[in-house]
Amino acid sequence: MAILGERWTFVVLREVFNGVRRFDDMRERTDIPRQVLTNRLAVLVEQGILHRVPYRPPGERTRHEYRLTEKGFDLYPVLVAVWQWGDRYLADPAGSPVEMAHKDCGAVVGAQLSCADGHSIGSPRDIVSRPGPGAIRRK
Repeated sequence: MAILGERWTFVVLREVFNGVRRFDDMRERTDIPRQVLTNRLAVLVEQGILHRVPYRPPGERTRHEYRLTEKGFDLYPVLVAVWQWGDRYLADPAGSPVEMAHKDCGAVVGAQLSCADGHSIGSPRDIVSRPGPGAIRRK
């Protein structure tokens, strides 16, 4: 979880989720310092969130693209929830500079909680914690 607490991680993941896969493109779009971006990408690869895929432009050396793994894709709801929170509490009063919309119908996308039976969860008071299948019983 510490990886998500690093300030540049969300920026890098946002770019990758938006289809930016190459180091130079990320640098150009974000102004992340070169060494910081290098370190962030290395950690995300090490943690199994991204994987490197080689490519070679004609006449140049081999480089790498950074693509999401299944573990990385599974972070998407977390990122949507954080962006949604930021839009609510940190955005300009005029509104968010960017909206996420469903590609097919155009409706705004947001994170909502529901139980396995499909019931909407409106409040933390609607949830109870209980031991899960991996819980260890104390003797």
